[in-house]
Amino acid sequence: MVWEPTRAAAEARLNAFVPRAGSAYARSRNSDYGPDKRSNVSALSPWVRHRLILEEEILEATLARHSASASEKFVQEVFWRGYFKGWLEHRPEVWRRYRQAVAELAAKLDTDASLAREYANAVSGNTGITCFDSWAKELIETGYLHNHVRMWFASIWIFTLKLPWELGADFFYRHLLDGDPASNTCSWRWVGGLHTAGKTYLARASNIAKYTDGRFNPSGDLAPDAIPLFEPPLPDPVSPSFQADDIAGLRYALLITEEDCSVESLELQATPSAIFALAHPTPRSVLPTSDMVQKFAPAVVQDAARRASEHFQQDVDCFDIEDWEAVLADRVNELGCDAIVTARLPLGPVRTRLHRAAKSLAIPLIEVTRAYDRATWAHAKRGFFGLKKKIPAILSSINLG
Repeated sequence: MVWEPTRAAAEARLNAFVPRAGSAYARSRNSDYGPDKRSNVSALSPWVRHRLILEEEILEATLARHSASASEKFVQEVFWRGYFKGWLEHRPEVWRRYRQAVAELAAKLDTDASLAREYANAVSGNTGITCFDSWAKELIETGYLHNHVRMWFASIWIFTLKLPWELGADFFYRHLLDGDPASNTCSWRWVGGLHTAGKTYLARASNIAKYTDGRFNPSGDLAPDAIPLFEPPLPDPVSPSFQADDIAGLRYALLITEEDCSVESLELQATPSAIFALAHPTPRSVLPTSDMVQKFAPAVVQDAARRASEHFQQDVDCFDIEDWEAVLADRVNELGCDAIVTARLPLGPVRTRLHRAAKSLAIPLIEVTRAYDRATWAHAKRGFFGLKKKIPAILSSINLG
């Protein structure tokens, strides 16, 4: 499957998948039939990751076609992404620790020959575990893996190969077109027994054989048990702020980044005086981000810029320049605006980069949080079950009840 970096392609895929988003999805969602057979899953995540298409739109299309009970599994799957993002917003220390560990382990690859050799075998698909090696190569070649495969892969990485989970999460993050700081980090932590303390996910040969339709059967190759990983206690959760500055009456410039490529649907109180986009890709790691990801991110921003220009009936400047601080300063000086407004920046490298670039500005950078995020993140303080119980209320609050 090919993911074109446009909203039109995302809409086409959604329309093609929606008929299967009900009971058919619930029956077959865990099966991985191979990279050329993805009709049993939505495969929308690369577009959702950059919000070329929104969670609300997917939910609306699904619930217009299927009953709440028939589409329950798929609806919950959509909410898992929002849950993980909200959970990480409550726990920024998790992200800080992960980033620090990746940096330290990347440096260790230069000094620890044994770790470097085992890591290289894993990421190049040369471990001797046929299914794992096939998936490693598929990830590099396509930028995507089935969700069930991601769980198996992470489990084998942690419990069979006994490699640091942070390096595995980083490998995914650097190569997945849908690589998301929250979903990726939290999913790896969940498999290792950190997200829900002591609860691990163990890949079993029989399960892999069943859900790959017999393509793989790693009998005798996998760890027989999964001893949970350990970490020092985390600080108490913090509550993310949803309070945005009032932009009514302000002459502001609307900024597009790869974090949200549907700015035409933001809840804005006034029409922007100018619009510009930052298309230069943000590195995801101290290790190299894949060329496929590096090309996809600027392309989705360029598509967003074209659509914003049509929607707001004004020119949109798109800057593929590494120095974001210089671009912001030039825009502020040229436009004479009172503020720069952008969609909410969730925890991750883009937020860090943009906040650093905006530090020297004499005007504020204002972030607008979508109603879906406000409603979902508020219930992501603990486990997913707490949010799951609130799904009907959340849907109602965004007029999808």
